Amino acid sequence: MPLLRTSLLSAEPSGVLESLDELFALAHAMEQEAADKYDSLAKEMRVQGKDDLAEVFTHLAAAEREHMDSVTQWSQSRRGKRPDPAMVRWEAPEALAPDAAAEVKTSRLMTPYRALAIAVRNEERAFAFWSYLAAYSHDPEVKKASEAMAKEELGHVATLRKERRRAYHREHERSNVETALPQIDAPRLERRLVAQLGDMEQRLSGPAAVRIRDLRQQTVEMADAAAGVGSFAASMERKGPLEIAEALVDGYLDGAERSNDAAHLESLQQLAERAISRLAWLRSLAMD
Repeated sequence: MPLLRTSLLSAEPSGVLESLDELFALAHAMEQEAADKYDSLAKEMRVQGKDDLAEVFTHLAAAEREHMDSVTQWSQSRRGKRPDPAMVRWEAPEALAPDAAAEVKTSRLMTPYRALAIAVRNEERAFAFWSYLAAYSHDPEVKKASEAMAKEELGHVATLRKERRRAYHREHERSNVETALPQIDAPRLERRLVAQLGDMEQRLSGPAAVRIRDLRQQTVEMADAAAGVGSFAASMERKGPLEIAEALVDGYLDGAERSNDAAHLESLQQLAERAISRLAWLRSLAMD
Protein backbone atom coordinates (compact mmCIF):
# COMPACT_ATOMS: atom_id res chain seq x y z
CA MET A 1 0.00 0.00 0.00
CA PRO A 2 2.46 2.69 -1.14
CA LEU A 3 -0.01 5.49 -1.82
CA LEU A 4 0.50 7.21 1.50
CA ARG A 5 4.00 6.24 2.50
CA THR A 6 4.46 9.74 3.59
CA SER A 7 6.11 12.71 5.15
CA LEU A 8 2.84 13.24 7.02
CA LEU A 9 2.48 9.66 8.23
CA SER A 10 5.73 8.23 9.58
CA ALA A 11 4.41 4.76 8.75
CA GLU A 12 1.46 3.24 6.97
CA PRO A 13 -1.55 2.40 9.17
CA SER A 14 -1.37 -1.10 10.59
CA GLY A 15 -4.50 -2.33 8.87
CA VAL A 16 -8.01 -1.33 7.92
CA LEU A 17 -11.08 -0.70 10.02
CA GLU A 18 -13.58 -3.53 10.08
CA SER A 19 -16.63 -1.77 11.56
CA LEU A 20 -18.18 1.58 12.40
CA ASP A 21 -17.73 0.78 16.09
CA GLU A 22 -14.00 0.50 15.53
CA LEU A 23 -13.94 3.70 13.48
CA PHE A 24 -15.75 5.73 16.14
CA ALA A 25 -13.51 4.32 18.86
CA LEU A 26 -10.36 5.20 16.93
CA ALA A 27 -11.58 8.69 15.97
CA HIS A 28 -12.50 9.43 19.59
CA ALA A 29 -9.13 8.16 20.83
CA MET A 30 -7.26 10.34 18.33
CA GLU A 31 -9.14 13.47 19.38
CA GLN A 32 -8.64 12.58 23.06
CA GLU A 33 -4.90 12.18 22.60
CA ALA A 34 -4.66 15.50 20.78
CA ALA A 35 -6.62 17.30 23.51
CA ASP A 36 -4.44 15.79 26.23
CA LYS A 37 -1.21 16.76 24.47
CA TYR A 38 -2.36 20.32 23.85
CA ASP A 39 -3.43 20.58 27.50
CA SER A 40 0.00 19.36 28.56
CA LEU A 41 1.73 21.93 26.37
CA ALA A 42 -0.52 24.69 27.70
CA LYS A 43 0.53 23.81 31.25
CA GLU A 44 4.19 23.71 30.23
CA MET A 45 3.91 27.13 28.59
CA ARG A 46 2.35 28.60 31.74
CA VAL A 47 5.20 27.19 33.83
CA GLN A 48 7.63 28.91 31.45
CA GLY A 49 5.68 32.16 31.70
CA LYS A 50 4.67 32.10 28.03
CA ASP A 51 1.05 33.07 28.50
CA ASP A 52 0.39 33.82 24.82
CA LEU A 53 1.43 30.30 23.84
CA ALA A 54 -0.48 28.81 26.76
CA GLU A 55 -3.60 30.51 25.45
CA VAL A 56 -3.06 29.07 21.96
CA PHE A 57 -2.69 25.51 23.23
CA THR A 58 -5.62 25.86 25.63
CA HIS A 59 -7.74 26.94 22.66
CA LEU A 60 -6.48 24.00 20.58
CA ALA A 61 -7.28 21.55 23.39
CA ALA A 62 -10.80 22.94 23.67
CA ALA A 63 -11.28 22.54 19.92
CA GLU A 64 -10.17 18.90 20.10
CA ARG A 65 -12.65 18.24 22.91
CA GLU A 66 -15.38 19.68 20.70
CA HIS A 67 -14.29 17.22 18.01
CA MET A 68 -14.51 14.41 20.60
CA ASP A 69 -18.06 15.43 21.41
CA SER A 70 -18.94 15.41 17.71
CA VAL A 71 -17.59 11.87 17.32
CA THR A 72 -19.54 10.76 20.40
CA GLN A 73 -22.76 12.23 19.02
CA TRP A 74 -22.13 10.60 15.66
CA SER A 75 -21.54 7.22 17.31
CA GLN A 76 -24.69 7.52 19.38
CA SER A 77 -26.66 8.50 16.30
CA ARG A 78 -25.37 5.64 14.13
CA ARG A 79 -24.71 2.91 16.68
CA GLY A 80 -26.81 3.91 19.69
CA LYS A 81 -23.82 4.02 22.03
CA ARG A 82 -20.69 5.95 22.91
CA PRO A 83 -17.32 5.01 21.34
CA ASP A 84 -15.75 2.03 23.12
CA PRO A 85 -11.99 2.44 23.80
CA ALA A 86 -11.66 -1.36 23.83
CA MET A 87 -12.39 -1.36 20.09
CA VAL A 88 -9.10 0.41 19.25
CA ARG A 89 -6.92 -2.38 17.84
CA TRP A 90 -3.81 -0.47 16.80
CA GLU A 91 -2.07 2.85 17.18
CA ALA A 92 -3.08 5.82 15.08
CA PRO A 93 -0.52 8.44 14.06
CA GLU A 94 0.60 10.49 17.03
CA ALA A 95 -1.45 13.63 17.52
CA LEU A 96 1.73 15.62 17.99
CA ALA A 97 5.04 14.40 16.63
CA PRO A 98 7.72 14.06 19.36
CA ASP A 99 10.05 16.49 17.61
CA ALA A 100 7.26 19.08 17.36
CA ALA A 101 6.43 18.75 21.06
CA ALA A 102 10.11 19.07 21.93
CA GLU A 103 10.40 22.18 19.78
CA VAL A 104 7.45 23.81 21.54
CA LYS A 105 8.94 23.11 24.95
CA THR A 106 12.52 24.15 24.23
CA SER A 107 12.56 26.71 21.43
CA ARG A 108 13.03 30.31 22.46
CA LEU A 109 11.73 31.33 19.04
CA MET A 110 8.34 29.62 19.41
CA THR A 111 5.47 32.01 18.67
CA PRO A 112 1.68 31.62 18.37
CA TYR A 113 2.14 31.56 14.59
CA ARG A 114 4.62 28.67 14.76
CA ALA A 115 2.47 26.83 17.29
CA LEU A 116 -0.53 27.08 14.98
CA ALA A 117 1.63 25.94 12.06
CA ILE A 118 2.38 22.76 14.02
CA ALA A 119 -1.34 22.29 14.67
CA VAL A 120 -2.09 22.72 10.96
CA ARG A 121 0.43 20.02 10.11
CA ASN A 122 -1.13 17.69 12.67
CA GLU A 123 -4.56 18.09 11.11
CA GLU A 124 -3.07 17.46 7.67
CA ARG A 125 -1.60 14.22 9.01
CA ALA A 126 -5.03 13.25 10.31
CA PHE A 127 -6.47 13.97 6.86
CA ALA A 128 -3.85 11.71 5.28
CA PHE A 129 -4.62 8.98 7.81
CA TRP A 130 -8.38 8.96 7.22
CA SER A 131 -7.90 9.25 3.46
CA TYR A 132 -5.70 6.16 3.58
CA LEU A 133 -8.28 4.20 5.53
CA ALA A 134 -11.04 5.33 3.18
CA ALA A 135 -9.02 4.22 0.17
CA TYR A 136 -8.35 0.72 1.49
CA SER A 137 -11.49 -0.07 3.50
CA HIS A 138 -13.46 -3.11 2.36
CA ASP A 139 -16.69 -2.13 4.12
CA PRO A 140 -18.82 0.48 2.27
CA GLU A 141 -20.08 2.07 5.49
CA VAL A 142 -16.59 2.32 6.94
CA LYS A 143 -15.28 3.74 3.67
CA LYS A 144 -17.99 6.40 3.62
CA ALA A 145 -17.44 7.29 7.28
CA SER A 146 -13.66 7.48 6.78
CA GLU A 147 -14.21 9.83 3.85
CA ALA A 148 -16.42 11.95 6.09
CA MET A 149 -13.68 12.04 8.74
CA ALA A 150 -11.13 13.10 6.13
CA LYS A 151 -13.44 15.88 4.99
CA GLU A 152 -13.92 16.96 8.60
CA GLU A 153 -10.15 17.18 9.05
CA LEU A 154 -9.95 19.44 6.00
CA GLY A 155 -12.38 21.76 7.72
CA HIS A 156 -10.15 21.79 10.78
CA VAL A 157 -7.15 22.59 8.58
CA ALA A 158 -8.98 25.54 7.01
CA THR A 159 -9.96 26.93 10.42
CA LEU A 160 -6.45 26.62 11.82
CA ARG A 161 -4.86 28.13 8.73
CA LYS A 162 -7.07 31.19 9.15
CA GLU A 163 -6.02 31.50 12.78
CA ARG A 164 -2.39 31.00 11.82
CA ARG A 165 -2.63 33.75 9.23
CA ARG A 166 -4.13 36.15 11.75
CA ALA A 167 -1.32 35.31 14.17
CA TYR A 168 1.22 36.03 11.45
CA HIS A 169 -0.27 39.45 10.75
CA ARG A 170 -0.23 40.23 14.45
CA GLU A 171 3.46 39.34 14.60
CA HIS A 172 4.56 41.02 11.37
CA GLU A 173 3.71 44.24 9.64
CA ARG A 174 3.09 43.79 5.94
CA SER A 175 5.96 45.33 4.01
CA ASN A 176 5.19 48.20 1.63
CA VAL A 177 7.92 46.83 -0.62
CA GLU A 178 6.11 43.48 -0.83
CA THR A 179 2.84 45.05 -1.93
CA ALA A 180 4.70 47.05 -4.61
CA LEU A 181 6.13 43.93 -6.26
CA PRO A 182 4.69 42.70 -9.59
CA GLN A 183 1.62 40.56 -8.99
CA ILE A 184 0.03 37.57 -10.73
CA ASP A 185 -3.41 36.02 -10.28
CA ALA A 186 -4.46 32.57 -9.11
CA PRO A 187 -5.10 31.09 -12.58
CA ARG A 188 -1.54 31.86 -13.65
CA LEU A 189 -0.15 30.32 -10.48
CA GLU A 190 -2.41 27.28 -10.90
CA ARG A 191 -1.10 26.83 -14.45
CA ARG A 192 2.46 26.98 -13.16
CA LEU A 193 1.55 24.24 -10.71
CA VAL A 194 0.04 22.21 -13.57
CA ALA A 195 3.43 22.25 -15.30
CA GLN A 196 5.26 21.25 -12.14
CA LEU A 197 2.88 18.38 -11.47
CA GLY A 198 3.45 17.18 -15.02
CA ASP A 199 7.19 17.10 -14.34
CA MET A 200 6.60 15.22 -11.08
CA GLU A 201 4.43 12.65 -12.82
CA GLN A 202 7.27 11.85 -15.21
CA ARG A 203 9.58 11.08 -12.27
CA LEU A 204 7.12 8.83 -10.43
CA SER A 205 5.55 5.45 -11.06
CA GLY A 206 2.73 3.30 -9.73
CA PRO A 207 0.02 4.72 -7.44
CA ALA A 208 2.00 7.89 -6.74
CA ALA A 209 2.11 8.74 -10.45
CA VAL A 210 -1.61 8.05 -10.76
CA ARG A 211 -2.38 10.34 -7.85
CA ILE A 212 -0.19 13.12 -9.25
CA ARG A 213 -1.96 12.75 -12.60
CA ASP A 214 -5.30 13.16 -10.84
CA LEU A 215 -4.02 16.21 -8.97
CA ARG A 216 -2.75 17.70 -12.21
CA GLN A 217 -6.18 17.34 -13.84
CA GLN A 218 -7.84 18.87 -10.78
CA THR A 219 -5.40 21.76 -10.97
CA VAL A 220 -6.28 22.37 -14.62
CA GLU A 221 -9.93 22.60 -13.56
CA MET A 222 -9.06 24.89 -10.65
CA ALA A 223 -7.15 27.24 -12.94
CA ASP A 224 -10.34 27.72 -14.95
CA ALA A 225 -12.50 28.10 -11.84
CA ALA A 226 -10.17 30.69 -10.29
CA ALA A 227 -10.59 33.30 -13.03
CA GLY A 228 -10.22 36.80 -11.60
CA VAL A 229 -9.16 35.53 -8.17
CA GLY A 230 -6.08 36.24 -6.10
CA SER A 231 -3.01 38.43 -6.10
CA PHE A 232 0.41 36.88 -5.56
CA ALA A 233 3.96 38.11 -5.91
CA ALA A 234 5.16 37.21 -9.40
CA SER A 235 8.25 35.66 -7.83
CA MET A 236 6.00 32.89 -6.48
CA GLU A 237 6.14 31.26 -9.93
CA ARG A 238 9.78 30.40 -9.21
CA LYS A 239 8.88 28.49 -6.06
CA GLY A 240 8.41 24.75 -5.75
CA PRO A 241 5.05 22.95 -5.97
CA LEU A 242 4.52 22.74 -2.21
CA GLU A 243 5.11 26.46 -1.72
CA ILE A 244 2.84 27.33 -4.64
CA ALA A 245 0.13 24.95 -3.42
CA GLU A 246 0.28 26.46 0.06
CA ALA A 247 0.17 30.03 -1.28
CA LEU A 248 -2.94 29.16 -3.28
CA VAL A 249 -4.64 27.75 -0.17
CA ASP A 250 -4.01 30.99 1.68
CA GLY A 251 -5.10 33.04 -1.32
CA TYR A 252 -8.46 31.29 -1.58
CA LEU A 253 -9.05 31.46 2.17
CA ASP A 254 -8.18 35.16 2.19
CA GLY A 255 -10.54 35.80 -0.70
CA ALA A 256 -13.36 33.91 1.01
CA GLU A 257 -12.92 35.94 4.20
CA ARG A 258 -13.18 39.20 2.28
CA SER A 259 -15.98 38.27 -0.12
CA ASN A 260 -19.39 39.89 0.29
CA ASP A 261 -20.97 38.08 -2.65
CA ALA A 262 -22.65 34.77 -1.78
CA ALA A 263 -21.93 33.05 -5.09
CA HIS A 264 -18.32 34.22 -5.15
CA LEU A 265 -17.89 33.17 -1.52
CA GLU A 266 -19.15 29.66 -2.28
CA SER A 267 -16.79 29.38 -5.26
CA LEU A 268 -13.81 30.47 -3.16
CA GLN A 269 -14.71 28.08 -0.37
CA GLN A 270 -14.85 25.22 -2.86
CA LEU A 271 -11.48 26.24 -4.29
CA ALA A 272 -10.02 26.48 -0.78
CA GLU A 273 -11.27 23.01 0.13
CA ARG A 274 -9.82 21.49 -3.03
CA ALA A 275 -6.56 23.38 -2.54
CA ILE A 276 -6.22 22.17 1.06
CA SER A 277 -6.82 18.58 -0.03
CA ARG A 278 -4.27 18.98 -2.82
CA LEU A 279 -1.67 20.39 -0.46
CA ALA A 280 -2.15 17.54 1.99
CA TRP A 281 -1.79 14.98 -0.80
CA LEU A 282 1.32 16.66 -2.15
CA ARG A 283 2.88 16.54 1.29
CA SER A 284 1.92 12.94 1.77
CA LEU A 285 2.83 11.37 -1.55
CA ALA A 286 6.17 9.61 -1.79
CA MET A 287 8.52 11.70 -3.88
CA ASP A 288 11.37 9.29 -4.34
